[in-house]
Amino acid sequence: MKNLFSDKKTIALLSVPSIAIIAFAILAPLVVSLYFSFMQWSGFGAATFVGMDNYQQLVLHDGTFYRALLNTFLLMLVTILLQNPFAFVIAAILTKMKDATSRFLRTIYFIPATLSLVVVTKLWVNIFNPSYGFLNKLLQGIGFQNVQIAWLSNPKTALGSVIWIMVWQGFGWALLFYYSGLMTVPKELEEAAKVDGANKFQLYTKIIVPYMLPVIQSVIVIDVVSSLKQMEMVYLSTEGGPGDLTQFIAVYLYQKAFRYSEYGYGNAISVIFVILAVFLTVFIQRIFRERSAGKKRVGA
Repeated sequence: MKNLFSDKKTIALLSVPSIAIIAFAILAPLVVSLYFSFMQWSGFGAATFVGMDNYQQLVLHDGTFYRALLNTFLLMLVTILLQNPFAFVIAAILTKMKDATSRFLRTIYFIPATLSLVVVTKLWVNIFNPSYGFLNKLLQGIGFQNVQIAWLSNPKTALGSVIWIMVWQGFGWALLFYYSGLMTVPKELEEAAKVDGANKFQLYTKIIVPYMLPVIQSVIVIDVVSSLKQMEMVYLSTEGGPGDLTQFIAVYLYQKAFRYSEYGYGNAISVIFVILAVFLTVFIQRIFRERSAGKKRVGA
C-alpha cells in the first residue's frame, strides 16, 4: 500500500475522477455563465454578442441591483454582529448546564434548522399575516387594539421581517458550531487561567475566544455565503417586494433570467455573485490569518 501511494502516476490517476467532477460541476458552469454574460439572450433562439453592455448596465444604471446588494450586506451584518454573538453566549451557557437540560435546549434551538425552508417561510408568512396572524393578535392581546400591520408588505417592516425569518431559521446552525467548538476547549487552559486570577470575562476574551477563532472564521464564512445565496425565503415571502425593498442578489438573478427572460443579464449578475463570494471569503480568511499570526508573535 505504501509503494502504491508513493507512485506519482497512481496518485495522478486516482485524482482524475475528483478533478473531473470539480471541472464538470463547478468550472464548466462558471465558464458557460461567463460566456453568456456577454450575450443578449432570452434563453431561446440565437444569442447576440453585446460585449460588456450587460455589465455596464448592471454597474452603472441598475438601482435594483444595488438595493439587492445593500440588503445582502445588511443581512451579513445582522448575522455576524447580532446572531453570532448571541449564539455564542447561548452556547457558552449550555456548556455549563446539566447534560439532560443542555441536550433538551439544544434540540429546541436546532429544530428550525432541520425544517424545510418552505415550511419555515410559510409558517412566518402566516404569523405575519395582517388579518389572522399570531403576531398582530398577540399585540392586540397586550393592549395594542388597533394594530393590524402588514409586516411583509409594509415598506417600514418588510425587510426586517424577511431578515428575521432568515436569522430564526439559521440560528441553530451557529449555535451548533459554537457549542461544538466550546466543548473542545481544553479544561487545562481554563484552569490555568483561573489559577492566574482571570475572571470570567477575561477567561473568554483572552483564552476561549482566541482558541475558537477557527470556528468563528468558519461560521462567518458560512454566513457570508449564505447571505449571498438567500433566495427561497425571500421569494416565498415577498418576492423582493414591496417594490424592490426586500430584493436580494440571488432572487434578482432568478427573476432576471427566468421571469423576464434576460438570460444574458442574469448570467452577468451570477458572475458578479461569484466574484463577491470569492473576494469576501478570501478577505475574511486573510483577516483571521493575520489575527492568528499577530497573536503568535505576541505569545512568542
